[in-house]
Amino acid sequence: MAAKQKSRRVLPGFGLSMGYTVVYLSLIILIPLAALLLKATTLNFGQTWNTVTEPRVVASYKLTLFTSLVAAIVNAVFGTLIAWVLVRYQFWGKRVIDALVDLPFALPTAVAGIALTTIYAPNGWIGQYFEAMGVKVAYTQYGIIIALTFIGLPFVVRSVQPVLQDLDQQYEEAASTLGAGSGQIFFKVIFPAIFPAVLTGFALAFARALGEYGSVVFISGNMPMKTEIVPLLIITKLEQYNYGGAAAIAVVMLGFSFILLFLINFWQWRTAKKHQVT
Repeated sequence: MAAKQKSRRVLPGFGLSMGYTVVYLSLIILIPLAALLLKATTLNFGQTWNTVTEPRVVASYKLTLFTSLVAAIVNAVFGTLIAWVLVRYQFWGKRVIDALVDLPFALPTAVAGIALTTIYAPNGWIGQYFEAMGVKVAYTQYGIIIALTFIGLPFVVRSVQPVLQDLDQQYEEAASTLGAGSGQIFFKVIFPAIFPAVLTGFALAFARALGEYGSVVFISGNMPMKTEIVPLLIITKLEQYNYGGAAAIAVVMLGFSFILLFLINFWQWRTAKKHQVT
């Protein structure tokens, strides 16, 4: 036929779909963030500066960012390994392990915090052995990292797993035929293909850890200047009816999160673009 038939759209046209998208994002994201920013402006500049630079607040910033980063790195490594095992190997109990990966999604964070505290407390199932070696896990930064690792693991596994499933193994076989070793095949063939997915999982796990409260509040001990995270400090301000101070701290943390996630996503975009070109 000379005239091309117009393709039938399953969803409404661009204008209507775009309108729904803008309204939905505004209600869910933009308006709440704007309200947060407006609440922070109830303090003058001097009050805001004193609030966000208080030594106790700065210590909570450092602790939250450091523990979230460490937990995200651990998840990026071991989450990729778990995804590899689930995709490349067949073994008894595979479906059970695959289902357990999603457990942190379904488990209430408070329940996770209580369970982890019970296990890693000085008299807990695992904590007692660390205590015998002179290592304290619960009520320290180690406990916070463990809790953040627990809640962030599924993000990496579920980001990498579908990419590994779609990865054509013929490239690996071709590289092996040409004499490449196992290490070369992984770092030259497999890793460049899954790296954008690993980076996505890392970013999601990192972002999730920054705002985590329920699982951390039990195992951290909540000691100011030592194990007090930013979400707990914000809750403390709210309980004191200091809404402006809580909003100011939240805005600073939001800025940190936005900058770091923007850099990670930009790096991911550059990496994916470079991989497509090559």
